[in-house]
Amino acid sequence: MLQSENFVPIYEEIASVIGEEETVKLYKKFRGQQITFPQRLYNTDYVAAYVKENYNGENIRELAREFEYSERRVREFLKI
Repeated sequence: MLQSENFVPIYEEIASVIGEEETVKLYKKFRGQQITFPQRLYNTDYVAAYVKENYNGENIRELAREFEYSERRVREFLKI
């Protein structure tokens, strides 16, 4: 039986988020590799399309917060 308290600290932390079995899958797939996660989850094409579709003329601030972009960047998406 898997017990995350026996994992090295980084895998123990990952297991606390995604579970022990999923951590083992992650380990088997990527062990030995150094992984850096981008700060943003969604690509800019998706965000630009979402902003254009959901902009109501007054919600730039809310859209910026939703995707952690600046209001200026959201305005740029609207121009594209």
